[in-house]
Amino acid sequence: MTKITSRKELEQYRKNLQKQKGSKNITISVCAGTGCLALKAQEVVDNFREEIKKHKLSANVEVKEAGCPGFCEKGALVVIHPEEINYIKVQPEDVAEIVSETIVKKKVIPRLLYTDPHSTKPIKKESDIPFYKHQKRILLGNNMKIDSKNIDDYILYGGYSALAKALFDMKPEEVLEEVKKSNLRGRGGGGFPTGRKWETTRNAQSDKKYVIVNCDEGDPGAFMDRALMEGNPHLVLEGLMIGGYAIGANEGFVYVRQEYPLAVENTEIAIKKLEELGLLGKNILGSGFDFTITVHRGAGAFVSGESSALMSAIEGRVGEPRPKYIHTAVSGLWNKPTCLNNVETWANVPLIINNGAAWFQKIGTENSKGTKIFSLVGKVNNTGLVEVPMGTTLREIIYTIGGGVPNGKKFKAVQTGGPSGGCLPEKYLDLPVDFDELYKVGSMMGSGGMIVMDEDTCMVDIARYFVNFLSQESCGKCIPCREGLRHMLRILNDLTTGEATEDDVKLLEELSEVVQLSSLCALGQSAPNPVLSTLQYFRDEYQAHINGECPAKVCKGLLTFTIDAAKCTGCGLCMKNCPVEAITGEKKTVHHINSDICIKCGNCYEVCKFNAVQKATGKQKKVVSVERR
Repeated sequence: MTKITSRKELEQYRKNLQKQKGSKNITISVCAGTGCLALKAQEVVDNFREEIKKHKLSANVEVKEAGCPGFCEKGALVVIHPEEINYIKVQPEDVAEIVSETIVKKKVIPRLLYTDPHSTKPIKKESDIPFYKHQKRILLGNNMKIDSKNIDDYILYGGYSALAKALFDMKPEEVLEEVKKSNLRGRGGGGFPTGRKWETTRNAQSDKKYVIVNCDEGDPGAFMDRALMEGNPHLVLEGLMIGGYAIGANEGFVYVRQEYPLAVENTEIAIKKLEELGLLGKNILGSGFDFTITVHRGAGAFVSGESSALMSAIEGRVGEPRPKYIHTAVSGLWNKPTCLNNVETWANVPLIINNGAAWFQKIGTENSKGTKIFSLVGKVNNTGLVEVPMGTTLREIIYTIGGGVPNGKKFKAVQTGGPSGGCLPEKYLDLPVDFDELYKVGSMMGSGGMIVMDEDTCMVDIARYFVNFLSQESCGKCIPCREGLRHMLRILNDLTTGEATEDDVKLLEELSEVVQLSSLCALGQSAPNPVLSTLQYFRDEYQAHINGECPAKVCKGLLTFTIDAAKCTGCGLCMKNCPVEAITGEKKTVHHINSDICIKCGNCYEVCKFNAVQKATGKQKKVVSVERR
């Protein structure tokens, strides 16, 4: 591959790609993200290529393995350009029909289109689907247009023009000032001003400095960083290189968790292609700027997302946080000044340099600029990745984009900010989402996890779930986090079995405050948020558990299952699905559940077609023997 040695050659390279692109009239983009690959997307791609070849359409039709556009629930996703025809849930056997009907005869296949659940009308164009229509996808928008393994695709759509602009039109100080003026805040959770962090590292005196991409995304249900690293790694790498130039670093790392093999693969391919083209290494574009990037695979520890723990892991040590008497921006990797930013933060940088800080400032709220990608999951109709301007309300995200709560259930709460975030009730649905507004009501932006809960959710059980997760992920280095979370979990477990008292809940609150104030790193400091927010907004549910009841009928320790004799037909389905043989009864006779054997799994309740299985809540009285008394 011929190396590109100047800005002029880069632009000529781009023009040549545009000419070549002009010969292909049709592009079939198939999402090749992890979610769609699990739904046979690779077979869909292979079948498309075979069918295009069979119909002798290769000269006019291009098949592209694209990045994730976010609507993962509807995979495998296919978009046909230039008409922008959007097909959902495409199976490998659908491909022959798509080629013969849509590509050859120009006919749309209605059964593969998205159907609006409200109007019941099929929607042809991707941008007309409500899930996409109400988003502002400045970061995710190109995912479906480019093949993440092909650097030419990125360059074709303007890739590395921001790097060239920074290297040739701007001094490092000017790049830094532009980022500061944009008011870009870190997307990893803390929301710290990116420009200030860059400035601290730049001003630190040292012969060596580093920049790092933090792609250690461990929040349950979150995959924003994964989607960007898999789908558009060059956008992140370009941001990293611009940051290195502004800060004075010539070496960068991309820390990717081991559980993201496709993100690792695509990033390593992207780096190799950059090196082959001469856009990485010595004297990039003839500017005199040298830069190298190394991919480091994480070991999957949640705590390694913390900056000092992550840097310890890169150094080859255990991924544990350390006291930050001196910030890592001044003394980080190998005690050298190190600037670490989240994937999404770096991805914003090329857009800011190309379009200017003023453009970026027009998006978002007064103190939170730009867009934010959320992982919208849980009890919501349209799950997936949502990118919206800062300040978009929770109601717009959950109802307008997410399609609301399924099955007519009532909205109960939404947790923002991942496992350490807070649970917000219905009264905050019109809250504009940004760093400061979420913090004011006891939650946080975090990295962008957003879990919707309906009326069937027990808020005590939810708090227990997240504290259990964080307790297991605590590295154990500091006592408040290690022991505090363990004791909090014990009380929450007691609550879900009706064994806790009001004094236990008081102790739970005290422990939450102690852990919050005295833990070493952000994991422990934010871990009590699910408990404190549910206590703040759903305290009545805690009181109900103390009284031996779970209002949502979720906590197994407080449930009883019985069979209504008047409704039971004796079909035997409940008995067949009982894993512990707790149900007895002859065919066409009323069945019975032995509560001493029942493990409260709920299988019988789920499978009964006659609503004969009844679920009730209430603490069961313990049978105390005469001898024990």
